[in-house]
Amino acid sequence: MSSYIFRRLLLMIPTLIGIMTINFFLVQVAPGGPVEQAIAKVQGIGGDATNRMGTGDGSELMTRNTQANSSYRGAQGIDPEFIAQLERQYGFDKPLVERYFMMLWNYARFDFGDSFYRDIKVTDLLLEKMPVSISLGLWTTLLVYLISIPLGIKKASRHNSQFDIWTSTLVITGYAIPAFLFAIMLIVVFAGGTYFSWFPLRGLTSDNFDQLSLVGKITDYFWHLALPVTASVIGSFAALTMLTKNAFLDEIGKQYVVTAKAKGCTEKRVLYGHIFRNAMLLVIAGMPAALIGIFLTGSMLIEVIFSLDGLGLLGFESVVNRDYPVIFGSLYIFTLVGLVLKLVTDIAYTVIDPRINFAERS
Repeated sequence: MSSYIFRRLLLMIPTLIGIMTINFFLVQVAPGGPVEQAIAKVQGIGGDATNRMGTGDGSELMTRNTQANSSYRGAQGIDPEFIAQLERQYGFDKPLVERYFMMLWNYARFDFGDSFYRDIKVTDLLLEKMPVSISLGLWTTLLVYLISIPLGIKKASRHNSQFDIWTSTLVITGYAIPAFLFAIMLIVVFAGGTYFSWFPLRGLTSDNFDQLSLVGKITDYFWHLALPVTASVIGSFAALTMLTKNAFLDEIGKQYVVTAKAKGCTEKRVLYGHIFRNAMLLVIAGMPAALIGIFLTGSMLIEVIFSLDGLGLLGFESVVNRDYPVIFGSLYIFTLVGLVLKLVTDIAYTVIDPRINFAERS
C-alpha cells in the first residue's frame, strides 16, 4: 500500500502541472485582463483595478493623449509609456513562456506572489479568508453526514412505508429549492427581516469577541454560524440521503443478507454489521466531490448573503477583477486539496473493505 500511495503522490505533480498549464494559457488570451481594466479605470469607465497605482504619473501620462500602438482594448489615446508602466506593474512585460515557467517554479515553492489590488501576499490573503470557509464547510459536512447516513439507512430499511414517502418528499423539496433562497428566508424570519431578531445578520463573530470568556466565544461563534450552516445543510443533504438509501437497497436483497437473517441476526446487526461496509463504498466515492462543492461552490452565495468574507467570495471577486495571482493561487491550492482527498478516499476504501487492494491491481 505504501508504494501505491507513493505513486499516487508522484502522479499529482503532472496532474497539477496540466491543470495549471491549461488555465494559465486560457486566462492569458481572455479579454479584459488587469492592464485593460486599469486602462478603463483611468478613463473613468472601470472599477477598482488601479487601487495600487499612484495617480500622479498616470494622470500626467494621460494628459499627453498620445496615440498608442497597443493591442489592448481601449488603449487608443493613451501614452505608450503608461501602457508599459502597467505591464511592468502586473508582470506582463515578460514573454508569455517566461511568465509560465516562472509561475511553475514559484508555485512549486508555494510562492503565489502578491495580489494585484490588495497589497498583500496571496498566501496571507488565503489564510485570512480560510477560517470562514473552513467553518462553513466543516460544520456543514459534519451535519450533512450525521443526518444523511442514518436517514438513508432508515429509509432503506422501511422502503415504501409512510416514513419513506414523507421523508422523500421533504428531501426532494429541500433539494429543489436553492440554498440561497433558504438563506434569505432564514434572514427574513430569524435575523430581523420581518419577524424575529434571534440571530446576527453578518460576520463570523461579534465585535466584542476578544473580550468574551471561552464559553462566550464558543457560544458567539455558533450563534453566528447557525443560520448560514442551516441554509447550507438544507440544500446539501438530499443527494447523500438518496445515495445512501439506494446503496443499502442494492445490498439488502443479496444472498449474504438473506443468509445472515436466516442465522438469526437482528436487523440492526444485519444493517450495520454486514451491509454497512459494502453499501458505504458508494457514499465514500462521492465524498471528495461533496467536500469540494460544500467548501467552494456551495458557500459563495451563502458568504455573500450573510456577509461572510471567505474563499468563495474571494474567488468570485478575483475572477471579476482579473486578479491573476489570487486566481491561480486559489486554483493551485484547491486542486491540490482535491487530489489529496481522492487519495484519502482510496485509502478509506481499503479500511472499510479489506478485499480492495489498489496496490495489487496496479
